[in-house]
Amino acid sequence: FYFVFLFFFLFFLLFEADLSLPLAKELPSRHAQLNALRSTEEFDVLVIGGGATGAGCALDAVTRNLKTALVERDDFSSGTSSRSTKLIHGGVRYLQKAIMKLDYEQYLMVKEALHERANLLEIAPHLSAPLPIMLPVYKWWQLPYYWAGIKMYDLVAGIHCLKSSYVLSKSKALELFPMLKKDRLVGAIVYYDGQHNDARMNLSIALTAARYGAAVCNYTEVVRLLKHDGKVCGVRCKDLITGQEFDVKAKCVINATGPFTDSVRKMDSQQVENICQPSAGVHIVIPGYYSPDNMGLLDPSTSDGRVIFFLPWEKMTIAGTTDTPTNVTAHPIPREDDINFILSEVRHYLSQDVEVRRGDVLAAWSGIRPLVTDPDSKDTQSICRNHIVSLSDSGLVTIAGGKWTTYRAMAEETLDAAVGAHKLLADRCRTVGLMLEGAKGWTPTLYIRLVQDYGLEKEVAEHLASTYGGKAFDVAKMAQVTGQRWPIVGKRLVSEFPYIEGEVLYAIKEYACTAIDVIARRTRLGFLNVQAADEALPRIVQIMSEELGWSREKSAAELEAARTFLHQEMGYRSRSEQLTRTAEINLDQYEKRFHKFDKENKGFITIVDVQRVLQSINVHINENALHEILNEVDLNKNGQVELNEFLQLMSAVKKGQVSDSRLAILMMTAEETLDKRGPVTVDRSGGGV
Repeated sequence: FYFVFLFFFLFFLLFEADLSLPLAKELPSRHAQLNALRSTEEFDVLVIGGGATGAGCALDAVTRNLKTALVERDDFSSGTSSRSTKLIHGGVRYLQKAIMKLDYEQYLMVKEALHERANLLEIAPHLSAPLPIMLPVYKWWQLPYYWAGIKMYDLVAGIHCLKSSYVLSKSKALELFPMLKKDRLVGAIVYYDGQHNDARMNLSIALTAARYGAAVCNYTEVVRLLKHDGKVCGVRCKDLITGQEFDVKAKCVINATGPFTDSVRKMDSQQVENICQPSAGVHIVIPGYYSPDNMGLLDPSTSDGRVIFFLPWEKMTIAGTTDTPTNVTAHPIPREDDINFILSEVRHYLSQDVEVRRGDVLAAWSGIRPLVTDPDSKDTQSICRNHIVSLSDSGLVTIAGGKWTTYRAMAEETLDAAVGAHKLLADRCRTVGLMLEGAKGWTPTLYIRLVQDYGLEKEVAEHLASTYGGKAFDVAKMAQVTGQRWPIVGKRLVSEFPYIEGEVLYAIKEYACTAIDVIARRTRLGFLNVQAADEALPRIVQIMSEELGWSREKSAAELEAARTFLHQEMGYRSRSEQLTRTAEINLDQYEKRFHKFDKENKGFITIVDVQRVLQSINVHINENALHEILNEVDLNKNGQVELNEFLQLMSAVKKGQVSDSRLAILMMTAEETLDKRGPVTVDRSGGGV
């Protein structure tokens, strides 16, 4: 018995040793990663693309003890992977199609996705969590129909079911989701899916691969494929930061470029036909008061047959998505028609007491889904979002299609194909249960230690814990002293969000190279509120400039590029368009309000005019804050608000196209205070004979 026990004990130790891999305590710098790309004689695997699938392939390869590299033309998760609905899900509507059409392939896809959902929630608990989603029912016959479908969803999940779905009465549904439309509501069904911070999740996968030894590098473009005897043997790369070009040799090259799949395939052979059919999905972000803190909403059948999700996310509310055929571009722009479509669908499900205003849209973005082409399909909505792995005659391995949730399974299948085709000496796949960056050391109460040990605000500590997990302590060490009694450390970038200046410094360690990287992917400020992101940009650029040694010209270019990103890709342009629409209402009262500030009838007001009025009512606002307030309305950016600009603002506010304008609220409050005071009498003024 003793020898049997010893045998199994030694076998267990050997098995565990086989699973243990060296994990670097410090992330290599981007410079070190570039040197590794240049100096390594030959990699086993080179992955093109730093989205979820590409990063997943790199992590799978390096944990099989393969010498691995990854290059990304832009930033990690700069494309579709950061512009999702933020759900980790199996796909309720795919299961419905599988049942209605007796489609076994779609059933297997849902089952695989539900398994991967459970794995993702386990390996990154700080970035993901189960989310209850309500499906409101307005017809009695739909209640058993939807209940059966959702219960089937639970059944397919099996042991991976997060929590059992349940039915709610009308009164209970309104108690949990008070914003819901009451008329004709008969009840609701609640089921569970996962939710995550998609860009941070993608980054965590890439950083984990880097810690295991992969040479991962962003802003490194593939100029062309290298070939020897007709076989792909590497790539010619260009460092977009320095402009230098160099070759990277590899036994196997994997194309994981999402919507740009066909661009890389045509580098291999111009004769190949396209296999991806891109589809644009637009999302909007509106204030958090539109939804409960921990309950989402699903509209299973919109006016045009799409599905709309309405979800709490990062203390805001996210709504989407659309599904429209599009052209492939690196800079997709949300269309006004799509924004208004989502708002219209949201109105159908919310109480009449809740006014859904166009001006409440804080950010909007469009993501391009890399759907796999089905020649028999008439529209993108009927395309199965499954994936394919293909091998070209020259040995280029391509992974295309799929969905965020199944990135790990897609990567495993891709590496299995690559290992077989190129006869690589590799271990088995180890990514099931492999904890991602920040997962180690995270607990639900970790934020309390951050508050106690560093003197951070509770909201900031909760944010750091849920964003960086166990690495939150490294970020806290970089936080600057505030000079206040409380909080002791942690200067915020903008007052209404928990992002702090120390995160900008930490973002550089996480390979952030531009201000856009910080506002869009290291933090999510650009996705949550474009106006707040715009206000934070000067300080972000200043911190990065000091850390990276940027020149004044480089800093100015970074600031301009980031503002262009917000203006074009994050919906800031739409705000300007709302302000410049022709007024259709009586604006006489607002013209009078304007002239209470413009005492000299100049036709415009400046900071000095606003300060003078505010001082007369004993209100004092910091000059920098006043500058930001006026800048929101100053469309031609000449440092002053002209009468026409002000009237355009008030027209947009009146129509609901713009909300929460600080200048409009400030001037209205000041006018009301002045009117209450009335004219000062002679005896009270000390005048008279």
